[in-house]
Amino acid sequence: GGGRVGAAAAAAATGAMWRVCVVGSGPGGMYAAKYLLRSSIGAAMRVDVVDRLPTCYGLVRYGVAPDHPEVKSVSNDFDEVMNDGRVRFYGNVEVGNAVGVDKLLSVYDSVILAYGANNDRHLGLDRESEATNLWGAREFVNWYNGHPDMADRTPPLLDCEGAAIVGQGNVALDCARILTKDVDELAKTDISRTALEMLSQSKIRHVSVLGRRGAAQAAFTIKEMRELTKLKGVGCLVHPDEMELSHNAASLEEIEATRARKRINELLVKTAEGFQAAQDKPRKVDVRFLVSPTELHLDGAGRVSGLTLQRNTLSGAAFGQSAVPALAASPEHLDCGLVIRSIGYQSEPLPGVPF
Repeated sequence: GGGRVGAAAAAAATGAMWRVCVVGSGPGGMYAAKYLLRSSIGAAMRVDVVDRLPTCYGLVRYGVAPDHPEVKSVSNDFDEVMNDGRVRFYGNVEVGNAVGVDKLLSVYDSVILAYGANNDRHLGLDRESEATNLWGAREFVNWYNGHPDMADRTPPLLDCEGAAIVGQGNVALDCARILTKDVDELAKTDISRTALEMLSQSKIRHVSVLGRRGAAQAAFTIKEMRELTKLKGVGCLVHPDEMELSHNAASLEEIEATRARKRINELLVKTAEGFQAAQDKPRKVDVRFLVSPTELHLDGAGRVSGLTLQRNTLSGAAFGQSAVPALAASPEHLDCGLVIRSIGYQSEPLPGVPF
């Protein structure tokens, strides 16, 4: 707050140091450190960056898709911060376990919490917590990126033909792309060698990416969607009937509002026009709109085997539409031996910190 800023400025004016602890070395923590050092009182700053992992940069290192190396170039900026003489890094230190926030506050002038969101939001389906081969997107991304947390985890089973991803953000499309991309192309990236070996033996041939609302509300960017349409040996399916149902008056208003949304819509319309031709490809990514999972099916061993999907319709004004069940539509069964939920992340509370 303003009091802390004023105190820091007063300390700088007298030549004293202002000691700051940044908890988390992902993009949020690193940018906080960067701009503290660049501030008008940066000369007085001494910044310690603490992370529970032995390595720094969080999502930049473990959250970016391995075939998107250009996104990781921001780490060059972070290297400059870490090489600054005013900054120290302490890895393998879990705040809330190895050391409490109250202890940090007793030895630092300021503490910045930038430890991110380590939990996935759940679907809210019966038996979800007991199902095997149902993964959160964060965990699945950690797996193919070789995150240390995955060292003792059972890897995902890829011995089924069908997989479903619930959610339509860029992370969902990353997961779909990694599951279907040519393994020889993945081998040229820094993907985990263990994951690469498993993907080379994968039997998955059909990945469904499920969105509860329409095409105009999908959260992915055009770059990610275009990549799906250009994968070698992969047919990208967009259902013409779902595009038509997506284009109600309110959604058309949303599409016309921005150039980015217009371009995404044009790409989706073009992809839908090639629906039949895409069926002939050996692997497929099926981008579905206006469907929600309502029931999770497990086999006798507790492994996920399918989903019941409910068809939706859109309700509400432009930019505030919600998905409501289309009561007249029959439910649909989707066979899938792997389910990935990609509907957002949740942070964990730290002891002694309001949450």
